[in-house]
Amino acid sequence: MEKYKKENTFRFKDTLLGKNVFLRHPKSKDWEEWAKLRSESRSFLQPWEPTWTVDALTRRKFHKRIQRQRRELGSQQSYPFFIFHKADGYLLGGITIANIQRGVSKSATIGYWMGEKYSRKGYMSDGLNIILMHSFSELKIHRLQAFCMPNNISSKKLLENTGFRIEGKIRKYLYINSCWEDHLFYNILSEDWDKLSVLR
Repeated sequence: MEKYKKENTFRFKDTLLGKNVFLRHPKSKDWEEWAKLRSESRSFLQPWEPTWTVDALTRRKFHKRIQRQRRELGSQQSYPFFIFHKADGYLLGGITIANIQRGVSKSATIGYWMGEKYSRKGYMSDGLNIILMHSFSELKIHRLQAFCMPNNISSKKLLENTGFRIEGKIRKYLYINSCWEDHLFYNILSEDWDKLSVLR
């Protein structure tokens, strides 16, 4: 696994830096680039996502999403990020820390997507490592969980190569692309991350 030491990933304002990518919160100005990338990647993304509405890629829908994300960010319920290429600045995909629970749980759920032309190039691995570092060191999360369909080989490899462990299978967990789909349940604990950090 690539080396990700604490001094190599830090936060300033709304941006997180990694080796080849940087993460920042979505902004209204991102709509055109976001819509273009999602449209180009429609057939690549749709098998793993809820059914897209007719207005899914419109400016109005995007701005409503931004407004909701800002509210959730302000209440610390979730931390949405877009993933950008560090050298050239173009949008690659997105990743979100969602369903943040405090108190005795201190848990959260990770969700992510990547544009088709940028997939399998290590960008999502880079972005996920940034999120893990941020979640455990800054947000003090104890457990991060993620879900993926059993036939999503790329997502399974991503999670397992990053240190997530499979905990089980949940039957018909999410309504994806007009069908209830089984999902594999993965998680990684803060102590797992600490042990992996020693090996890096």
